[in-house]
Amino acid sequence: MKKLLLLFLTLITLNVSAQDWKPQLKKVFKFSTFYGAVNGGTSLSDVDIYSVTNGLQTTTIETPFDYSVTLGVRKIARFGYENRANTFYNGTENTFSDAATIGKVKGFEFLFEADYRRVQGENYLDQHHFLRYVSECGDSQCTNPICVKNFTTKVEYLEDGFADIKYFEASERYRHKIENLDKLDFLPKILKEGKLSFNIGAVQRLSEPYGYDPLEEWKLSNGNLHYTFLALEEGYTTIFNGQGDVEYFDPSGKSVATSTEVWEAVAIPEMLANYTSKKRDQQDQTIQHSLVFGFDYYYYSKTFWLHSWGNLMPWHYDDDSEFSYHKYNNGEQWMDYSGGLIFGYKYNKHLGMFVEGTYNKYWNREWHDFSLGLNYVIF
Repeated sequence: MKKLLLLFLTLITLNVSAQDWKPQLKKVFKFSTFYGAVNGGTSLSDVDIYSVTNGLQTTTIETPFDYSVTLGVRKIARFGYENRANTFYNGTENTFSDAATIGKVKGFEFLFEADYRRVQGENYLDQHHFLRYVSECGDSQCTNPICVKNFTTKVEYLEDGFADIKYFEASERYRHKIENLDKLDFLPKILKEGKLSFNIGAVQRLSEPYGYDPLEEWKLSNGNLHYTFLALEEGYTTIFNGQGDVEYFDPSGKSVATSTEVWEAVAIPEMLANYTSKKRDQQDQTIQHSLVFGFDYYYYSKTFWLHSWGNLMPWHYDDDSEFSYHKYNNGEQWMDYSGGLIFGYKYNKHLGMFVEGTYNKYWNREWHDFSLGLNYVIF
């Protein structure tokens, strides 16, 4: 990722002489914002657990407070519908338009944000970094040496701890703008005033092999899992006292179960979770080359706006590697796609409604965010 980011910075300065690199650098970072914030709040309330095995005993499960630490820098032009209500960035903003392929303005835009958080006692690391470039070339001859007419690219790294997804993506696309929407009879009259474009290109994604199943080698012919043998291989031990009782110990020697029921219901699921996580972390990253088709539409007025985009990857190159997703998918192609919708309508000066959201399906992972509602201003 660092090498690709350096490549983009190199492209920016490739044809810039020593005397004008400062103005160019100032242009790149103009209107950008560096921000850092700490947010927190109360988590789940304490829970009392009662036991009567050896008389009445009470155990209190405490959940520590929730918090997040956010650091970032961004330079992204706001669309007409986006309201900068807060005076400062605090890391809690949820801007759906950041996922769009095409930005509000031409040229470079970027976002680098890392968010470490604790939610209900669980720690997560979320990261979202991207560089987005939309060709500045118009109909006249362009003087920018790196400008290619009708070209757009986006380099992105996403890590979502909640959704258990982490990947690096780069796309290079040819963009075709529809100049006259009046010829599209199926569009309502108001939408013909918007901007519509289609794009086609290539996508490269670097990620862990999501088709890899660490438990496949331990499955029996009937589909069941030989979990006890796997546990013994992982360092778990069992002790029988000769009177029918058994005790199970984890690799550190700690007793984790004194009955088969507890062993199968508690210890085994935890062992399997730790084993699959360990094996996944041991795998090398895989690169996936795909063909992509996309579109982008934007219309804005003070009373009605619509912003929509979509990406479809119907074909993927099969490198026949050991953990290729083609093998997970029985050697067949599959559909990966993503998209977003931002809609708002003010019926009058009192009543308005909005619908916003994004949806992503990559490999065997799906994640989405949405928001919708009504606003009524009394006065």
